[in-house]
Amino acid sequence: MPEADERDEKQFHPEIPATSAGFFLKGASGYDWGMRNRLARIFDPESGHTVMLAIDHGYFQGPTSGLERVDLSIVPISVHADALMLTRGMLRSTVPADYQHGIVMRASGGPSILKDLSNERIALDMEDAARMNVHAVAVQVFVGGEHETQSIENMTRLVDVGYRLGIPVLGVTAVGRELVRDARYLGLATRICAELGAQFVKTYYCEDGFEKVTAGCPVPVVMAGGKKLAELDALTMARNAVDQGAAGVDMGRNIFQSEAPAAMIQAVRKVVHEGARPEEAFDYYRELAGKSPAAP
Repeated sequence: MPEADERDEKQFHPEIPATSAGFFLKGASGYDWGMRNRLARIFDPESGHTVMLAIDHGYFQGPTSGLERVDLSIVPISVHADALMLTRGMLRSTVPADYQHGIVMRASGGPSILKDLSNERIALDMEDAARMNVHAVAVQVFVGGEHETQSIENMTRLVDVGYRLGIPVLGVTAVGRELVRDARYLGLATRICAELGAQFVKTYYCEDGFEKVTAGCPVPVVMAGGKKLAELDALTMARNAVDQGAAGVDMGRNIFQSEAPAAMIQAVRKVVHEGARPEEAFDYYRELAGKSPAAP
């Protein structure tokens, strides 16, 4: 048994009020410790931003170009991502268990690219997510789609279980071919996700009014990378999104389909975490990729 502590002079510092630390992410100060800790594995506490690397495309379209061999194309560059967004099958089969960065796991699915993608179901038991020690789960929400209510119910069911287990939910706003990616629609979709409990939301960038989308959403908004763009264009989009209130980016094709994926993800980090201008980050990309200053 340790001996008793009999010192009378203890350092309680009654003259200094106890601190009550908030949290660096918008809308997250009231969450339980475990949920905030998981969010801090996805978002950098110093910058408040995140660079997520989306590699979950195979859950509906199979071996996507650039993701044919995730062990060869993605694992080597995954150290540059704040978080990977992927499926449980890919995590278990391919990602090393000593990976120390965030994991955001796809939790909805069902139809392939050959069917109506909005007809999704919950495709992951949250106990399995906890077993794999993931830091958030992601669910697609099809606001305005044929199966809108079903997809929103998918999200709210995961939110309920997520609160019990301390696992955040990312609401992913899906935009079908018939829906316009403007500020009015994106503002509607992101707000619905947040109102119904998503701890953060992923949506597309729009050039007109994106700052209204982020300002109207009470939780962090992460910009979706979308289709493959020229590297400078993708870096410019990321810079604009962060300047207009995005808490980071979740890029897939604009990184793993780049001519130099490792260089591209590091250039994106320059923009998102260090505030680099697109041209500065593009020069950094070309330097890492071994391209001459005059290269296109």
